[in-house]
Amino acid sequence: MADKIFMILTFAGVPLSVIGTLMHWPSISLFIIYCLTIIALASYMGRATESLAIVTGPRIGGLLNATFGNAVELIISIFALKAGLIGVVLASLTGSVLGNLLLVAGLSFFIGGVKYKRQYFNVHDARHNSGLLMFAVIVAFVIPEVFAMDMNESKTISLSIGISIILILLYLSALFFKLVTHRGVYQHKEEGSEPQHEEEPEWGRGKATLILLAATIAVAYVAENLVHTFEAVGESFGWSELFIGVIIVAIVGNAAEHASAIIMAYKNKLDVAVEIAIGSTLQVAMFVAPLLVLISLFFEKSMPLVFTLPEMISMAVAVLLAIIISNDGETNWFEGLTLLAAYVIMGIGFYLL
Repeated sequence: MADKIFMILTFAGVPLSVIGTLMHWPSISLFIIYCLTIIALASYMGRATESLAIVTGPRIGGLLNATFGNAVELIISIFALKAGLIGVVLASLTGSVLGNLLLVAGLSFFIGGVKYKRQYFNVHDARHNSGLLMFAVIVAFVIPEVFAMDMNESKTISLSIGISIILILLYLSALFFKLVTHRGVYQHKEEGSEPQHEEEPEWGRGKATLILLAATIAVAYVAENLVHTFEAVGESFGWSELFIGVIIVAIVGNAAEHASAIIMAYKNKLDVAVEIAIGSTLQVAMFVAPLLVLISLFFEKSMPLVFTLPEMISMAVAVLLAIIISNDGETNWFEGLTLLAAYVIMGIGFYLL
């Protein structure tokens, strides 16, 4: 059912996006069309990446997932940087962290927990990811904020570049650790684990590559036009740049991935759901954010890795709450509701701010 909806949205949304852009339709109408189209295209990118990951094996597959897992948000952010909307980009990064750790994990735990009394996932992966989350969000995002208070703009950019390079190198090392040197090391310790069956890809290598390429090009076109509607939509609804970035861009950029996590939790495949939520957060914090800092150097205005105080505190609280709830390797619907409540409270705060 979902596949049919995404197919209709794609084949209707892409031509409507082109026609609407050429005919200068109202910004609000275009904003809605662009958002729905990007969500549909993102689902095709996710399915194509998944097929390629199965065909190419876990090592290359892991790299593909790391590259394309947040491709939609990365593309939107690049065009926002080009337009000089640095506040929107930083806010969207904040929104991704909050969305993945609180909204996606919360919905996954809640919906899965309604069906099953207790759900379990790999506690070793959870603890490994906890350390990376603490480093990526609390260390690498807080440190620039603290030091930037006594620095001029040039030195702040230099600090951001240095931290960005370290984050990317550590993220690549984490992939190497997980997919090569310690691949499957902790699997045998999980009680009651079922034998893994070989997966069949939805599409072959050639078809998946073509779909991924076409969807990426279409997303780039739609995303560039979406960025130009932010100002008009913000004025119409009274939304600030911060709210658009934290809530709207983050949800649109990750909608298909979010849906996958919730479906996996409902099927009692909580390891996959947690990997999507936590893994995507790590991608954003350790790969997407620093990559955007480096890409911004080629534009008129460079982006420092410095967030506002509400953004920084919200991300730190989300990380600590997610770690406390997930570190025991099991969850239930009430823990999911707790994460959702935290997301709603922060959403209200960003809206009123």
